[in-house]
Amino acid sequence: MDVSHLLLAAAGGYLLGTVPFGLVLTRLVGLSDIRIIGSGNIGATNVLRTGRKDIALVTLLLDTGKGMVAVWLAVLFFPDQASAVTLAAGSFSVVGHNFPLWLRFKGGKGVATTLGVMLATVWPVGLLSSLTWLGIAAISHYSSLAALCALTLAPVYAQIFANSSSTVLVFAGLAALGCFRHQENLRRLLAGTEPHLGEKIPSPVEEKTG
Repeated sequence: MDVSHLLLAAAGGYLLGTVPFGLVLTRLVGLSDIRIIGSGNIGATNVLRTGRKDIALVTLLLDTGKGMVAVWLAVLFFPDQASAVTLAAGSFSVVGHNFPLWLRFKGGKGVATTLGVMLATVWPVGLLSSLTWLGIAAISHYSSLAALCALTLAPVYAQIFANSSSTVLVFAGLAALGCFRHQENLRRLLAGTEPHLGEKIPSPVEEKTG
């Protein structure tokens, strides 16, 4: 394995992941800074709280696409090391989304990008995880609960469909990162104060002035 290729794939994945589509799109359509709306998150769930379902959907697709494109580019540039570089590029695209340099490392929670990585590397795992998210969200109307369930089950799906233990471990690591990013959501779920999918919640500004 060429370590320099691995590092290049990881760096490329990270930079791709740092593109804050939610922030860019909401600015382009004249909405307020997404970071002072609702939870302050730059992902699709918080974009939905602006009332623009169309922009939230595009954000979701683009954030998912970041993970997929990172994997595909790694395969394109380093086809002889496809397995290792795809996992590196995909994983770091999630890290880039969660901790973007340009936004002082305050990014999203990486669920859509993680699903994109899984779809592009082991598509049955990505598909089952996506269906898990959709099913739980439809039943509970909690995006965070759906995300936690999908992320937790992803390594289980990977045990069945992935062809390498390293893939299972990486997916488990991505799931752990995603669950870590949902700590506050989990606390609110347990306390019964978590807002439902699309429900407006007080922004940091509103909390200070209200």
